[in-house]
Amino acid sequence: MKYYLIAGEASGDLHGANLMKALKGIDPQAEFRFFGGDKMLTEGGTLVKHIKEMAFMGFIEVVSNLNSIFKNLDLCKADISFWKPDVVVLIDFPGFNLKIAEFAKQNNFLTCFYISPKVWAWNQKRVIKIKRIVDHLFCILPFEVDFYASWGMVVDYVGNPLLDAISDFKPNEKFINQNFGVTTKKIIALLPGSRKQEISRLLPIMVETSIQFPDFQFVVAGAPNLNLAYYQQFINSAEVPVVFNATYDLLRVAEAAIVASGTATLETALFNIPQVVVYRGHPISISIARMVVKIKFISLINLIMDKLVVKEMIQADCSVKNITDELNQLVNNSVYRNKMLANYDKLDEKMGNPGASSKTATLIIKYTQERKIKDLNQKDIF
Repeated sequence: MKYYLIAGEASGDLHGANLMKALKGIDPQAEFRFFGGDKMLTEGGTLVKHIKEMAFMGFIEVVSNLNSIFKNLDLCKADISFWKPDVVVLIDFPGFNLKIAEFAKQNNFLTCFYISPKVWAWNQKRVIKIKRIVDHLFCILPFEVDFYASWGMVVDYVGNPLLDAISDFKPNEKFINQNFGVTTKKIIALLPGSRKQEISRLLPIMVETSIQFPDFQFVVAGAPNLNLAYYQQFINSAEVPVVFNATYDLLRVAEAAIVASGTATLETALFNIPQVVVYRGHPISISIARMVVKIKFISLINLIMDKLVVKEMIQADCSVKNITDELNQLVNNSVYRNKMLANYDKLDEKMGNPGASSKTATLIIKYTQERKIKDLNQKDIF
């Protein structure tokens, strides 16, 4: 069958690649065409648009890049019409993908949405539209099933694909020697996000924080869509190296981490690394978000656990002093540190087992085959 997949950022590229691998395991003749990144490209098929040209986050950032977004939407719609896939698989990235879902529905393409839009956070009435334009929705967070059920929508809970990625991870035992040589310093991982807007606001604060901890080696997890020169402008003369395509290796050996709010916070917790969550956005974007967002927390860990497990430093609270105070607790206060790790154990129980990619692939193929049979039967009737 022909699968058209659309991911718009680094996490979507990772989950898209794992899904493609699972689809090929069931359907060896699968053909892929996609918006995605390097990880999806390694699974084969045709890359139409790279994620590095698509990832915009925040109200102001989106508005200032509307021309590019509309061009990408037009390209995507035209390419789907040209290729005529059996199914359109939308991976997270809801601002873009819900528009494509509407187009696909109008043009009678089967639409499967993998990683539910976070409509539970704000403007919950969007569920009404999702029910109308998305044929099948696959959720990865435990509480989402009940949320959608409250709106009369049946969804498939497939588990979290991060568990698949972590379970497939093969550690590089020489990671420390290859990157830092012989060192006795414990490592603090810096995960400033994958978008330029995030990194430019967060990395300078992270680097300044590193000065307060001379006995630790701070290391940046570089996003694959950016190069060293981009990071170096924020690091300057500080002894803070950047490693690329090695985030899991970095987390595996880290003592603690400073992490930009997003998927990486959950990945860090699943690696059992104590962390402080940080975020800074455009002031207008954050002001609008605070008016419309209806959730108590921004980190996935706290949302899933429904309590404050990791500290969240947002906007003015995201300061060198506050981060330093929290990081000092994480690396020097064993009682404080162990409490977070105990909460991580409970998080693991809630998350369940790996298998999201294979479950989702099986369901996509099942629903696509059912759609083909239905279409054939309708042709026979007429």
